[in-house]
Amino acid sequence: MANTNTLTTVIPQILAQGLLALRGECILPRLVNTDYSKEAAEKGSTIDVNIPSAISAAAVTPSYVAPDDAGVTPTKVQISLNKWYEAPFFLSDNDQMQAMEGIIPMQASEAVKSLARQVNSDIFAEYKGVYGYSGVAATTPFASDVSEWTEARKALNVQLAPMGDRRVVLDPDAEANAIGLRAFQDASFRGDTAGIMEGQIGRKLGADWYMDQQVPTHTAGTAAGATTDNAGYAIGIKTVTLASAGTGTILVGDVFTIAGDSQSYVVITGDSDVSGGGTVVFEPGLKVAITTSATAITVKASHVVNLGFHRDAFALATRPLMDSSEGLGNIVQQAIDPVSKLALRLEVSRQHKRTRFAFDILYGVKLVRRELAARIAG
Repeated sequence: MANTNTLTTVIPQILAQGLLALRGECILPRLVNTDYSKEAAEKGSTIDVNIPSAISAAAVTPSYVAPDDAGVTPTKVQISLNKWYEAPFFLSDNDQMQAMEGIIPMQASEAVKSLARQVNSDIFAEYKGVYGYSGVAATTPFASDVSEWTEARKALNVQLAPMGDRRVVLDPDAEANAIGLRAFQDASFRGDTAGIMEGQIGRKLGADWYMDQQVPTHTAGTAAGATTDNAGYAIGIKTVTLASAGTGTILVGDVFTIAGDSQSYVVITGDSDVSGGGTVVFEPGLKVAITTSATAITVKASHVVNLGFHRDAFALATRPLMDSSEGLGNIVQQAIDPVSKLALRLEVSRQHKRTRFAFDILYGVKLVRRELAARIAG
């Protein structure tokens, strides 16, 4: 009983330590949209995210007959709470007696860091639906100027992303280049001294800048010489049939361009062998019609996926798990980090001659508005 009382006293401290570790390791959860209810839910539950529809302005013509207004048809994107991870560790009775105030907090931090990295990685994995593109594949951006961001910013503007709440997340190599630029260092350029005093970019050129070691690399398909067939495709079409030409693959997440069209497209459904023809599904719909002749498709090479985006491009939903353990003999408590918005639970259970500590988290992620993001290739 004394051991249980000791654990009951220390559990809130361990949870608090875990929340600090969670906050320190999570970059993207703080930058994306987390404005969803925190009701208890089970794995597999879904959350509906409403996407507003466009509304066109109409000229006013006074009349005794009311105009026949077009209906508003917002769409919905569902986020499935399908990601449930835990990070457990064990301590023997001897471990607890000797190191209750040392080992447990350190082990708690390491356990929570693993969960934080998992959440971060899962949000990054949604990049495969992003079609906005700037930079040169396999070339670290910001080597000499900020043109890669101005091009990404242009893409966001063209894609009608709101001007506020924009973020840029770079890998360590790109950030190292960026902080070496005078435009990011000099107070006369940036309006503050953080770039010099703290080695941070902060807010610059209409976005808040961050570094994250988990920025992913996209391994592109190997397609060469691929073309459309000669059917011809109208503006807005999102599926084309390939001619039996060229070699290699077109993979989900590949970014490609079409001859005669400057728009970049992202592959939603690919083709495992372009030499045999097949179809490719992509986003957005065609911006330029394809003529009734074979038209070349060029896939961007493998690249580091630095990102520029508005917070509403990605959504993260996390909900508290049950913290009642009546009749089980366990200690179960949960807490929500006010910064990262992640809900973390800690369960302590007695096993054979040792105590098991397990943090767990339930969440779901989704790229809900692909038009609000752009890749900055590296």
